[in-house]
Amino acid sequence: MSLACVYSRARVGLTSPLVTVEVHLANGLPAFNIVGLPETSVRESKDRVRSAIINCGYEFPAKRITINLAPADLPKEGGRFDLPIAVGILVASQQLPSDDIENYEFAGELALSGELRPIVGEIPMAMASSESKRALILSAENGEQASWVESATILPLKHLADLYPHLMRQQRLAIAEPNRQAVNTAIMEDDISDVIGQPLAKRALELSASGGHNLLLVGPPGTGKTMLASRLPGILPAMTEQEGINVAAIKSISNQAVDANAWLTRPFRSPHHTASSAALIGGGSIPQPGEVTLAHHGVLFLDELPEFDRKVLDVLREPMESGEVTISRALQKQTYPAQFQLVAAMNPSPTGFYNDNRSTPEQVLRYLNKLSGPFLDRIDIQIEVARLPKGMWSDCVPVMETSAQVRFRVQKCRTIQIKRQGKANAHLTSTELRQYCVLTPDDNEFLALAVEKLGLSTRAHHKILKIARTLADMENCDAIEHKHLIEALSYRAMDRLLKHLTTAVA
Repeated sequence: MSLACVYSRARVGLTSPLVTVEVHLANGLPAFNIVGLPETSVRESKDRVRSAIINCGYEFPAKRITINLAPADLPKEGGRFDLPIAVGILVASQQLPSDDIENYEFAGELALSGELRPIVGEIPMAMASSESKRALILSAENGEQASWVESATILPLKHLADLYPHLMRQQRLAIAEPNRQAVNTAIMEDDISDVIGQPLAKRALELSASGGHNLLLVGPPGTGKTMLASRLPGILPAMTEQEGINVAAIKSISNQAVDANAWLTRPFRSPHHTASSAALIGGGSIPQPGEVTLAHHGVLFLDELPEFDRKVLDVLREPMESGEVTISRALQKQTYPAQFQLVAAMNPSPTGFYNDNRSTPEQVLRYLNKLSGPFLDRIDIQIEVARLPKGMWSDCVPVMETSAQVRFRVQKCRTIQIKRQGKANAHLTSTELRQYCVLTPDDNEFLALAVEKLGLSTRAHHKILKIARTLADMENCDAIEHKHLIEALSYRAMDRLLKHLTTAVA
């Protein structure tokens, strides 16, 4: 048999489309050709495959070898096709049996000695191979995380020479067993009990975690804004197993390791304010995920918010609404998930303080105008973090609530939302708002008057309703009460600050 077909998979974003590696051996002058839109790393596999086959004791056929990677219009990149190409050559030259080769998928980069090296994107590949009902053979380093996909059959392979006894049914490869923890066993180093004082900010932080709301912290330097933001992952409910697998898949294609003890901990990303649009959203000639995707199901923290370029911040507007980001390039387009919770921190003026006589209202307004109105409109909770009063640093500091205690209440509140509508309150649609956020006629009139007086948009009106719904859930109330609306309206610090400055400048 001079023709062999071996299955593998390419990497296109978070998907792993099937690639059929067709190997044909023909008489003529010895040659080795790879067709099917291979990139440089794939074309270079010829030398790696030849050396690996010879060093494993097999015979490299002195024939005209043609490798076709189908479909031909799908770009192929990386060293993942080394192993399927080598297997195809050995099957076509009858050095490996072809009896049940169609029941396997292969992926792995070969060393010159025949050892297998890890590749990028093993989890999406395992998810795709499980849907095709085929076993996946790849390197032992990749096998550990690929086995997290429970429905997949993963066969770790350390050396190309170990494949012969497996296919000959002499010594089968052991199926990889997942070693991840069923629950989150990681110990959070940052605990909310470390934050001294700031009861209003802690209340807002718990509200943000309970409903999945975006949060903006405004205050002078040293008031604990960054410390508060870093404590948010510790009070968020743990991810479900499906969410954990999705986050692990994103880290897999980004070549990042996943801690088996903390794989259900929500990600926390904190890019520097010099980050570009491509760094936040993703990009490249082959579109790669950015910070918003790496923060999927987690927290994206932007410290010193006005120091970010305004155009960079405005690219976040669409992902904050849709929960995904589409990166378009000339040759291809990729859509990545981006359902993150935004937490931002900023100073109220360019000097960092209120009324320090170092900046005029015009200068403060110019500083705050670095943030566009549509961007601020998408932030649900905007609060002021005040300086600590005198005496808060004394030795008699009262015992604060721990993150575990707050997380218990947050989880209870989230359970109410999931049971009622299947999602967090922050993701309610307009139709669902009318269904789950019903107000009395008096409260409707009160809210309409408040929105008109503050000059808020329809989106901000919806945000207030969502926050009020979360406040009611925190108290286990079926209906939104007047006190919930009042508290929800109090979380519009930036609107009040900008309105005050605009009046002062005028």
